[in-house]
Amino acid sequence: MSDSNAVGVDPSNVEQLDAWDGDGGAFWAANADRFDTGVARYHGQFLDAAAIGATENVLDIGCGRGQTTRDAARRASAGSALGVDLSSRMIELARRLADREQLANATFQQADAQVHPFPDRHFDLAISRNGSMFFGDPLAAFTNIARAVRPGGRLVLLTWQPLRVNEWQRVFRTILAAGRELPVPPPDAPGPFSLSDPDRVRGLLTSAGFAGVELRGLNEPMCVGSDPDDAHQFISGQLAGLLNGLDADTRARALDTLRASMVDHQTDRGVVYDSAAWLIEARRD
Repeated sequence: MSDSNAVGVDPSNVEQLDAWDGDGGAFWAANADRFDTGVARYHGQFLDAAAIGATENVLDIGCGRGQTTRDAARRASAGSALGVDLSSRMIELARRLADREQLANATFQQADAQVHPFPDRHFDLAISRNGSMFFGDPLAAFTNIARAVRPGGRLVLLTWQPLRVNEWQRVFRTILAAGRELPVPPPDAPGPFSLSDPDRVRGLLTSAGFAGVELRGLNEPMCVGSDPDDAHQFISGQLAGLLNGLDADTRARALDTLRASMVDHQTDRGVVYDSAAWLIEARRD
């Protein structure tokens, strides 16, 4: 278990720290390339929306292994990019990759963006590619982020649309449920779909100090592996928790069904499922 006092984590995010700085974070770090590949079709659109200037200071929230932070640092060549994440393993990996790419203006810190004492009005832009949906208290988090962004500065987020329009998650959950009714997290609970409701997003960001909140729907194929065996290994590892409680035979059948689905979704670009995201833009009041 991670030390929340050492990291400086809000009590509402202790479970997230245990997950991201534990086995979950280790899995993500070990499969970092796969996660970047999965959202690759969104990445360029996300960076285009961020429109990072050469002298800007950028804050990257939930930076993971730091692909977005490093790309931001390249664009902010006379500025800086700070990536923060709860996972110490991913932060360590991000630092190694930035060193390898000789990006001296990209820095990384294990921190909880909900409470971290960022300097006031320091950043020109705050970004997050699928890293902003896991706060225990999202209003407090976005208020803290807004405090760190200068007036007139910007916020650009990529989040998932609801589960029903994300084939990749919907299909995997159905298969691994193996006939069970899996509990669906409340829409305001930390998780991949906590920022999937446009009205909630607008309310949160406006209350936190942002204005001009706009959401644009994006639909892109998500690659989950180079072939069915590769995809099966990855997804069965990522979603292993959904198999908890199944007996050995039911578990084996579910995994066989998962692999059959991946065979059906094999393309010349790998194993591909549909996905849907929101590109969210706002400015600091």
